[in-house]
Amino acid sequence: MNSILLVRVLLFPALIVMSALSTTSLFAVEKTANVTKSPTAKRSTPQTDILSAQEWQQTDKSVELGLSFLASQQRGDGGFNTAEIGQPGVTALVVLAFMQHGHLPGEGPYGQVLKQAIEFLISCQKKNGLFARVYHEGPLVPTPMDNFMVSVAASYNHPITSLTLSELYGMTGESANSQLEPSIRKALDVSLDIQKWKKQRPIDIGGWRYLHRYTKADSDLSITGWHLKFLRSAKNSGFDLPPKAIDDAIDYVRRCFTPEFGTFEYNITENDRRTRAMAGAGILALAHAGQHNREELIPAADWILKHGFSNYNQRETFGTHHEQSDRYHYGVFYCCQAMYQIGGKHWEEFFPPTVKTLLANQNRDGSWDAEKILDRQFGKSYTTSLVLLALGCPNQLLPIYQR
Repeated sequence: MNSILLVRVLLFPALIVMSALSTTSLFAVEKTANVTKSPTAKRSTPQTDILSAQEWQQTDKSVELGLSFLASQQRGDGGFNTAEIGQPGVTALVVLAFMQHGHLPGEGPYGQVLKQAIEFLISCQKKNGLFARVYHEGPLVPTPMDNFMVSVAASYNHPITSLTLSELYGMTGESANSQLEPSIRKALDVSLDIQKWKKQRPIDIGGWRYLHRYTKADSDLSITGWHLKFLRSAKNSGFDLPPKAIDDAIDYVRRCFTPEFGTFEYNITENDRRTRAMAGAGILALAHAGQHNREELIPAADWILKHGFSNYNQRETFGTHHEQSDRYHYGVFYCCQAMYQIGGKHWEEFFPPTVKTLLANQNRDGSWDAEKILDRQFGKSYTTSLVLLALGCPNQLLPIYQR
């Protein structure tokens, strides 16, 4: 029996118990007493028998093909094929995908691949603490830049890479951690500093934004979600965090929920900026803070069920702001993780058809296509790692995504 399948079958109940113990009051959120108690918002344990044994075997075979493809995409410097401005974020996602399926640096068939990848990640940290292959070395301040896309990519590269190293820190031994700790501490300083950058509007307080100012909105849920995952992971790994930073961030996330639409939006503007990824990001952000009974969760999960992923890699526009089109693979990654957190009927109705679509559209070389509309430049390493992270939800091997 495949080792991951064995973990799924035999250890799943224990993982749920361990996860529940480790994530309760994860950030020591001081607002627990104010959590809305809604019977419909209570989570149910996700089922593992929603796929047949044959379907699990097919999924595991698909995963192995995907991992083999990713390994073939490693460059000589340890990074993985993508646009250079997407480094080290894309490489970090690839590493997370391997870890999600039970692989660690220096161990097993991909041990050397991952070891080189980790060395590459660390090498991409600037003197100012920012993880970005392409960015300046000077002080980080919210100023305009000549190259907008460099700024956008760097805004994601940092928290994604920081999260990956923090997850590794929590899963490896003391010798490895002695190398990771200084990088993680510098990365935490950067994340906490960016959160405190002056906001033009009070409604944006608590969130994170692009390093480059380009609209009147000084925060968005997409980047905020990644920073929150990093902070949660760092907290789990023993790093100290200011409670106010977490409280302010969660308040911002809740303000991104629009009751009229029943879901979370990309940011707080007069435009309608709904996407499947942001519905998932909002759910995950509240779950990471231990706020599993918030009234926003079930409506957002219902919204995801209404807007599934059966049309592979097709352009979907849910709001009126057409420039903010939905990214298919980014959305399926976020929504799989979110629906797993919700559990119950949402997970049972969402995961099987999503798996069916993903497996039917895997390329013969093990990859999944690049994003059709947006983010195409980041290539197949990016999309394949996102799909593998989505398919690996039931494994519960990455602490950040444990329930």
